[in-house]
Amino acid sequence: MSIVVSTQEVAATALLFIWVIFVAEILTRKLYSWMVGRDMQHNVAVYYNRKIIHILTGGFVAFLVPYIFETPIFPFVMASFLAVFLFIPHKKGKLMYWFQVKENAYEVSFCVMWGFIITLGWVVSGGNFWIGVLPVIFMSVGDAITGIVRNILYKKRTKSWWGNLAMAAFSVPVGAVALGLAGAIAGAAASVVEHFESNPIDDNITVPLSAFLILVLARVFAF
Repeated sequence: MSIVVSTQEVAATALLFIWVIFVAEILTRKLYSWMVGRDMQHNVAVYYNRKIIHILTGGFVAFLVPYIFETPIFPFVMASFLAVFLFIPHKKGKLMYWFQVKENAYEVSFCVMWGFIITLGWVVSGGNFWIGVLPVIFMSVGDAITGIVRNILYKKRTKSWWGNLAMAAFSVPVGAVALGLAGAIAGAAASVVEHFESNPIDDNITVPLSAFLILVLARVFAF
């Protein structure tokens, strides 16, 4: 297992960090103004933005991790910094209104789990990023898809099996391509688990964790 940190990884981390900040601070703020300017309700625009951030930051960066990094050191550090960055507005009561809400700080748990699962997956697998990256993609893209479907149907944050079906339509084939039968099973399980949450334990915790545990068990029992 290599622990060498290259200058390319440092540069890549800086670029990816800038990309994440751009999406969170600039792109989605402009999208919020555009949506509200077309008479979309505030809560609906906020929820769309949260899912856009899921895909363009969490999903996109997670997909790149296995191709850029040798170790999870920089992804973990980046996720940790972002978790703090997103927690501070909650602490100060000055939310980034275009995607943050008073009711919860689930975007913080998203960053924490993103870094934790990718790192843990790399460690327990002996250097295979996909054991951790795939559950994170389920959380980032699969969960975003179910949220977008629900937002279109109900115009509010709620749970619906229609959304979970849409998530499964993405997660099962992606899981199969990435890690075969175990990946498909993990994708199906994550799509079901997403339907249930109990504050403060949100689906940004349960989705990647359940998928990760299935992949680890599959690795142990080799099915």
